Amino acid sequence: MAAAGGHFHIWGAGIPVPRFRLMCTPMLIAVVAVSSCVAEPSLVQRAPVPARPIEISAEAIAAHNRERSPVGALPISWDPSLAQAAALYAGQLAASGVLRHSPRQSRPGQGENLWMGTRGHYALSQMMGSWSAEKRYFRRGLFPSVSTTGNWADVGHYSQMIWPTTTRVGCAVASNAHADFLVCRYAPAGNIDGRRVP
Repeated sequence: MAAAGGHFHIWGAGIPVPRFRLMCTPMLIAVVAVSSCVAEPSLVQRAPVPARPIEISAEAIAAHNRERSPVGALPISWDPSLAQAAALYAGQLAASGVLRHSPRQSRPGQGENLWMGTRGHYALSQMMGSWSAEKRYFRRGLFPSVSTTGNWADVGHYSQMIWPTTTRVGCAVASNAHADFLVCRYAPAGNIDGRRVP
């Protein structure tokens, strides 16, 4: 049985905005130093902000367990090695600026949920809340027949969050100049064809 890879969301993504570099000219007025700045287009890529795996652990666990409890799934726990893997991949996504799943062979036995949105506009609760909101289309059953829309991808984040045999999660957020990228890795992986989802 093959795991159906993860799933992702893009929130607030739009037309790329030109990057600017500030060219500042110092000026002295009276005794106060002031800078006059002019925005100038730049081809220089800003380095991604490092991923934040540790500081989000409590909130990530709480968000997952809030969804797991009502369906009878056991609580999930934080896994630092999964968080480290998520941080590494979140940094790669931020550097590339493209949201795509990591190759399955690079994460054997792990599931993956992805999210992308405009930098600084969404709290972690909103990022994960977009996954939780998929439950409105969810129906219990054998995967992949778990969506009232007929498309499992409409509930793929949510089904991974509540997957009954998943026991560990690790998440991280990384940013570039325009977007935040959330990556959560799960073990054992969920969304496996032919398996019952609570």
